[in-house]
Amino acid sequence: MALLDALCRRRLRAAHSIDDLRDAARRTLPRMVFDYVDGGAQSESTMRQNRAAFERHRLLSAAPVDVSRRSTATTLFGQSLAMPLIIGPTGYASAFWPKGDLALARGAAAAGVPFVVSNGANSRLRDIAEASGGQAWLQLYIAHDKQSTLGLIGEARALGFETLEVTVDTALPGRRIRDIRNGFTVPYSWTPDKVVDVLRHPGWMLRALPHGAPRPGLMPMEQGRSWATVSEFVRSQINPAIGWDDLAWLRDQWPGTLIVKGLLDPGQVEPAIAAGYDGIVISNHGGRQLDGAVSTLDVLPDFAAAAKQRIPLLIDSGVRTGTDILKAVALGASAVQVGRATLYGLSTAGEAGVGHALGIFRTELDMAMALVGLNRVADATPAIVRTIA
Repeated sequence: MALLDALCRRRLRAAHSIDDLRDAARRTLPRMVFDYVDGGAQSESTMRQNRAAFERHRLLSAAPVDVSRRSTATTLFGQSLAMPLIIGPTGYASAFWPKGDLALARGAAAAGVPFVVSNGANSRLRDIAEASGGQAWLQLYIAHDKQSTLGLIGEARALGFETLEVTVDTALPGRRIRDIRNGFTVPYSWTPDKVVDVLRHPGWMLRALPHGAPRPGLMPMEQGRSWATVSEFVRSQINPAIGWDDLAWLRDQWPGTLIVKGLLDPGQVEPAIAAGYDGIVISNHGGRQLDGAVSTLDVLPDFAAAAKQRIPLLIDSGVRTGTDILKAVALGASAVQVGRATLYGLSTAGEAGVGHALGIFRTELDMAMALVGLNRVADATPAIVRTIA
């Protein structure tokens, strides 16, 4: 394992951007595992448009400005953040690194940002809470059986969680062509081609296979049920009939901060406020659900106009650089959530890779602020952004 650790350190030293970490993850993971994190729904047009939107939005510099006192820090829901970034919920993290949820939680805590525990986490909620140092949030799907939902949020309250993020854009799992072509399932199914591919990635093989396939950690697996695939697990827990009445019910059950994730229509701002929600995550699930959906950055200004600063807006899907963070904040976001970026780091070097990814974001954000002419990230406004057709 010492040789593997040395290889991880070497790959981190060579990774100067999130794109570099993506390349490192591609070399580290078997194809079916890499494509699971890297791919999107159907033609992946939404995933491409997420990045294209950030490329279309360009920044103006106000130089010369004294930027000697700049800070990337911010406050969100009363919580101090080292930068306006949260590691969003990403399920089955243990497919990329043993006990991946714990590595993500520790990496986020060390960097001074929150980590959202996925409903598809593979570790126990108690263990993740401890690893996060009390900084974690919890993602929630409202299940068919609301008693199981109540049980999970009751456990979260007992463990000191203060923020829930309920996801509403997953009435059905997205149709991810790469996973279909690769025959990706959990538990893993094996063919001669897959075995050969795994043998070509000995680092992943030696780390991951002794732990077996990822298993849901937040819900009991043994009750006469077996999970054949990720989709079966998702379908068994997610209720496609969820509406605003259910979200209002959840508001009554949770005394802490409550965020709704997965909105793309600015017309949903008013129902969210009326239901008593504390925040909105504008999200197309990283292009993994509805192919052809709008990019989140493109609709962010409309959300900001509808919200009128009454409710914090967060945005995910396509964030790859610190400059992207600044663009999102300038257009009305209080913070961004990232998913693939930190999973690329996790896949490359575990907790150290997560920290490396977050360090890249913070360095790039600080540099962008200096070159644009900002001392406080919260001072970014639409005036510093131009949209190129």
